[in-house]
Amino acid sequence: MERTGRVWLSLTPEPEHELPRAIAAMRAGGRPSDAEVTAEADRIERVVLVGGRRRWRRWLRETRQLAERSADTHPTEARLALDVIDNHDALALGLQRRRGGTQTE
Repeated sequence: MERTGRVWLSLTPEPEHELPRAIAAMRAGGRPSDAEVTAEADRIERVVLVGGRRRWRRWLRETRQLAERSADTHPTEARLALDVIDNHDALALGLQRRRGGTQTE
């Protein structure tokens, strides 16, 4: 049986592991502490487990904005975040086409 309630999620284990550190570094403006990385991981987990599609999409937009602002100072972390978001968007478009529907914010 297909579970459609979370079909919009598409984080794979690799970026799920790498993204909190990258986001924490961009927010901190340098090397993040373990506590800052844990806080980012907890924030992502809450969005995924408690939030819905709108909250997830808002988190993606905010993360994209952070990465774009940080591209000059944290290029590796910014590129990682943007790659994850671009991959998510491509997967979401594929799901949208496969289901014959439209994706709303």
